[in-house]
Amino acid sequence: MGKNVAILGATGAVGAELIDLLAEREFPVDDIRLLASARSAGRKLEVLGREVTVQEVSEEALADVDVAFFSAGSDVSLQWAPVAARQGAVVIDNSNAFRMDPKVPLVVPEINASDLADHQGIIANPNCSTIIMAVALFPIHQVASIERVVVSTYQAVSGVGAAAIEELTRQTEAVLSGQEVPMTCFPGKSSKRHLQMAFNLIPHIDVFLDGGYTKEETKMINETRKILHEPELRITVTTVRVPVLRSHSESINLELKRSLSVSEVQEILQRAPGVVVADDPAQQIYPMPLDVTGKDDVYVGRIRVDESVPHGLNLWVVGDQIRKGAALNAVQIAEHLL
Repeated sequence: MGKNVAILGATGAVGAELIDLLAEREFPVDDIRLLASARSAGRKLEVLGREVTVQEVSEEALADVDVAFFSAGSDVSLQWAPVAARQGAVVIDNSNAFRMDPKVPLVVPEINASDLADHQGIIANPNCSTIIMAVALFPIHQVASIERVVVSTYQAVSGVGAAAIEELTRQTEAVLSGQEVPMTCFPGKSSKRHLQMAFNLIPHIDVFLDGGYTKEETKMINETRKILHEPELRITVTTVRVPVLRSHSESINLELKRSLSVSEVQEILQRAPGVVVADDPAQQIYPMPLDVTGKDDVYVGRIRVDESVPHGLNLWVVGDQIRKGAALNAVQIAEHLL
């Protein structure tokens, strides 16, 4: 039986990916509503073989909806998710609004789908970098109990939005042609000053908090603990924006309760849902953003023992942050609910 589905933030990158995935995975859709701000209302998009007009979000537009995918930012979610839930929809929210709310499940289906049983109308989709890391770590944690995580991320510009992809392209052209470099997007649109992203790395994603960590780094720490049900897990994070268009990469160092060999880790990950092992350095096989873009799985390679600590392990992990890091994870949650 088909469901009435709404997508709030339908004109954004994640919204577009959601539309594609609903068709690709043959999600049972009866009626679909595309919702956005007043600025985007009136646009027409091709969805599931029909032309659908984007509507401005309203209480009326959210009535009689079974599943509502929200991907329009925390402020919009805080305003409209309770409205949708009150009218009977299950909201799967891609913003930071509800992730650390103890009453709201924060779910990666390969890890903690059982938490969905306790939802009260709103389910939180984790941060993209958190999802990519957690999918790779969980199978190892089940076997050898992770005691500490040190992660550095290499995050693509599409995490900033569609305008950032365009600006990186324009910046690259400007540098190569010796013209003035346009700077309006990086590290973020509301930053005190804007920086060149082309041919550069920026160790600043989201705002800085007390203690010197960014909000993005703190999200990864807190969300991973919640998803794994390990509130005391020791995690430290450095998040970095890199001049890559799509797909996030992560260098992860683990300290485990017991040692695992490289072959044991490869075997554990090969059996894990949502993971592809791409690990043959002698043949130059290792995960790279160009290869992983558009793929559903999280790719893991450069698996090696870290002999500088007891029971240490290093991993290189890459995932498409618009797909598994956002839209796909949301659709998988909806599929579990069905």
